[in-house]
Amino acid sequence: MATNPDANVETLIAIPYNPYEPQPYNRWTMRGMIDLNKELKVAAEFWDFLGGEGTYNDLLDCFERVGIELRPEIDQYFSRFKG
Repeated sequence: MATNPDANVETLIAIPYNPYEPQPYNRWTMRGMIDLNKELKVAAEFWDFLGGEGTYNDLLDCFERVGIELRPEIDQYFSRFKG
């Protein structure tokens, strides 16, 4: 704001991941306290808001590629928790 006093500033609540996917996120305890359509961004809506259209899908692709590459290492790490 110091360098651009006319900057468009938005405040909102963001949830970076929707555990209910492909269903809409529906666990929001502040219903009625905020305008969910304007003040809550979940998953793709949040990431695309930050980085532009397609950002969420790019992130998912990155996680998938890294997960495939590191799968043996990840499996080895979690194997110690099997009981």
